[in-house]
Amino acid sequence: MQNVQTNALHSDFCQPTNLKISSGAKAIQAPTEISSIPCFRPLIGEKEIEAVTAVLRSGWLTTGAKAREFEQSFVDFMGGDVEAIAVNSATAGLHLAAEACGIGPGDEVLVPTLTFTATASVIRHLGAEVVLVDVEEGTLCIDLEQAARRLTPRCKAIIPVHFAGYPCDMAKVLDFARRHGLRVIEDAAHALPTRSDGRLIGSWESDATVFSFYASKPITTGEGGMVVTRDPKIAARARTMRTHGLDRDAFDRFRKVGASWSYDVVAPGFKCNLTDVAAAVGVVQLSRAGALQASRQRAAERYFEKLADLPVECPTPAPPRGLHAWHMFPIRVHETASANRDMLIAGLAAEHIGTSVHYRPLHEMTYWRERYGCKPDDFPVASRYFAGAVTLPLFPGMTNDEVDRVVDATRNILE
Repeated sequence: MQNVQTNALHSDFCQPTNLKISSGAKAIQAPTEISSIPCFRPLIGEKEIEAVTAVLRSGWLTTGAKAREFEQSFVDFMGGDVEAIAVNSATAGLHLAAEACGIGPGDEVLVPTLTFTATASVIRHLGAEVVLVDVEEGTLCIDLEQAARRLTPRCKAIIPVHFAGYPCDMAKVLDFARRHGLRVIEDAAHALPTRSDGRLIGSWESDATVFSFYASKPITTGEGGMVVTRDPKIAARARTMRTHGLDRDAFDRFRKVGASWSYDVVAPGFKCNLTDVAAAVGVVQLSRAGALQASRQRAAERYFEKLADLPVECPTPAPPRGLHAWHMFPIRVHETASANRDMLIAGLAAEHIGTSVHYRPLHEMTYWRERYGCKPDDFPVASRYFAGAVTLPLFPGMTNDEVDRVVDATRNILE
């Protein structure tokens, strides 16, 4: 996860867990600062370590049997009726999905301004143009009313972002897309597991949904992503393009009995396949996705309780029949508070508490601002949110004492 840097931003964004990893007679103690609370900390256990060790001992480290197991586990997690293509990042996944949907020069794609730049950058890499759209108050999901006003005949797709793990209203998004003849590519980097109207994100009728397994994401492989689709043509194209446009990957050529070395290049593809080493971690993490979400939700609920009387706006809880992944806990400091956002970040850093800002909207970034002539007033909700945005620590395994320490420090700064 990228973040906005300030002079006061604490460096412990992704601090290792306190694990002892045995290697022969020597034990390696992963570094930790007991007094620090990072903005995020992955929860890695012995099962993940054992799974990686097994792959290292197998002699096959790149994309192979374990990556395929991870893909099948993902299909099963989504309830079947989809295909899953493992990739080395969600950015690569978004690129593959958009390319497979036929996005190219002359096209436009609707993208919320409140997202990480990758959501929009992949569209530019394909030669298409980005149409930035404001977000809804509270949910911070793409504002479909403004999207409708910004539509042109060149618009070919919409990319809803499930911000912080909150589910976009997918029934409304898909209806909007059908009415306007748009492809739908969901940016679900924050959204595992997330439900909209009782259905898992990734199981809806979108053209493709892309998940992230970056170090700070709801489940992690260190780096990685997954493209999920119901369309066999999109799946086949993404699978081919992720490995140089080859018709057969190395595992098919060298690890199957009687297989041939021969392969053909059927398209000028990319190099974004997921290794078996990473997939081994993913298989274990996916099996714990529900427990990891429940742990984050408990911490989020305690934040709601403890922050209730402070001059901050907390994230919107999950809607009815929805499930919030609680990938992160972004708050907005009210204008009436005695300290502003930057003062809160600096004050928490002084207490060894990590924070971040998610995100500086794209219309505030140099490239996007200059290319499209963006003005903050064109995106009032995102601009107002960003002015006071702070992401507080939230991670699986976070204790009540850690939440209370963050809240107490926040209270001392803002009151």
